[in-house]
Amino acid sequence: MTNTIVVIAASAGGLELLRILVAALPTPCAASVFIVWHIGAHPSELPSILQCSSTAPVCFAEDGAAILPGKVYVAPPDRHVLLRAMSMSPSAGPKVHFARPAADPMFISAAETHGDRVIGIVLSGGDGDGADGLLAIKQHGGKVLVQNPDEAMAPSMPHAAIAAVHPDAVLPIRAIADLVGRLCS
Repeated sequence: MTNTIVVIAASAGGLELLRILVAALPTPCAASVFIVWHIGAHPSELPSILQCSSTAPVCFAEDGAAILPGKVYVAPPDRHVLLRAMSMSPSAGPKVHFARPAADPMFISAAETHGDRVIGIVLSGGDGDGADGLLAIKQHGGKVLVQNPDEAMAPSMPHAAIAAVHPDAVLPIRAIADLVGRLCS
């Protein structure tokens, strides 16, 4: 499998940003897209909400499901998502940065299994989730994008990401969406 893997982390202030990103995905999309939004154990309608903005199918990540290009997978409530070479595995592992789902477990597993085919993106949110994962992505040759903290409603996650790793780009959300659209064509 040689498709691009896009991993995205968002928290406070991230819903509209995620809608902008999924709306920018090309048709057909050559990438598999994975999203972590800090929802905790609360019921989530995120796949349905994002489906309204996306031409790609959006669903919760399911245990053992194949990683397919052109699909958007959302971390289910109270589960981290770990990527394998050809499949995914939601996990009830310990909270990371006080969150489950959290970005770091997904980002690190994506880096370790998909190497330079990974694009990691950290958007608005509190705390530092995603920073360690972006570092792993960069160390494995992937691309690292961070939302401009000046634009983020909650700039802690973007600031932590920038402090942890030299991103390939720090951009406003519209520019990230345009770039992701081009990289996923």
